[in-house]
Amino acid sequence: MHIKKFQGPHTMQLPFGNFMSRAYMPQKFTKRWVASRKATVVNAVLIWSISLDEAFNLYVLSHDEHTIWEIAVAHYGERALGVTSLKNINNPKNNLRKL
Repeated sequence: MHIKKFQGPHTMQLPFGNFMSRAYMPQKFTKRWVASRKATVVNAVLIWSISLDEAFNLYVLSHDEHTIWEIAVAHYGERALGVTSLKNINNPKNNLRKL
């Protein structure tokens, strides 16, 4: 078993009361972004487990991409991070109440 070494706290409490460990962070240079991985990165940046610059470098994210994820979570919850939901959010013609 390989244990990742990180600086800073190993376990953090999320705003909703859940706990998250840095060991649950996605691998470097992740290419397949499922909703749960996006939510993990957004939550880690929100609670300062990792810095925004560190997230950009580790996961090769653009500022716009992270901002869209953050807005989706803030307004619609983690369910909004699914690809179909993000398409609905970015298209003003769609009804956002379906989320």
